[in-house]
Amino acid sequence: MPESRSHSVPVDGAVLRVHDDGAIGQPCVVLAHSIMTNASMWEPQVGHLTDLGYRVLRPESRGHGGSGNGQSALKLDRLASDVVRVLDRLDISSAHFVGLSLGGMVGFALGQQHPGRLESLVICDARADSPPAFAQPWDERIAQAREQGMASLVQPTLDRWFGERFAALDRSMQTRLRDAILSTSVEGFVATARALQDFDYTSGLGSMPAGATLIVGDKDGVLPEVMTELSRRMPRCQLEIIPAAGHLPNVEQPALFSTALKRALERATT
Repeated sequence: MPESRSHSVPVDGAVLRVHDDGAIGQPCVVLAHSIMTNASMWEPQVGHLTDLGYRVLRPESRGHGGSGNGQSALKLDRLASDVVRVLDRLDISSAHFVGLSLGGMVGFALGQQHPGRLESLVICDARADSPPAFAQPWDERIAQAREQGMASLVQPTLDRWFGERFAALDRSMQTRLRDAILSTSVEGFVATARALQDFDYTSGLGSMPAGATLIVGDKDGVLPEVMTELSRRMPRCQLEIIPAAGHLPNVEQPALFSTALKRALERATT
């Protein structure tokens, strides 16, 4: 079994929980999760990466998992700064960053604002801006969370992410995902959803670190088309499309996703 640790990292009025697996001193991979999940969504990849010789950090975003909210208004830029603060606290000068959905959007901020801290960048099932068709549905979800609690968002969220394919997931992963949504604080969800309604990194795509990898599930709504276009606008970008997968391809197709991730990391180190 790989070495496993956890840290509580203070960042700008919040304390973030960070899961830390693998040997200290090895090359580091940061895995950043989706809204309404936590570090547990990356369980299928942790052993794979530590077996490849990586140290794996899984910080939990504000208001998610074991992390506090903080008092400041939340923006994706702040979440990117949180990642940098975690690396600073653990004396890690640079890392490979892998972000999915919310985490992927944070990846666009990191790539444009903190490129020197990145060994490589992998962005999964994410977009680089928040047009009205993406931003507006969050208003209804925010109202629902405030009025009925996070339990009311469990089934609609799982339906949106997986549809009927959810029933095919491992039972332990089904439970993990339900529990992650339930354990997300209403305040943390609302603050994060508001951040997702107001960001645009499209003007800086041409200055993103060269050789980034984009990964997307082929059943993830409009995102395969969106990410195909993003890949054309980023320098020497690679696009990987995971078949028979929706918004969390690392969960639905863990072997295919992990193989694509391995290729991305190998490209960065050769």
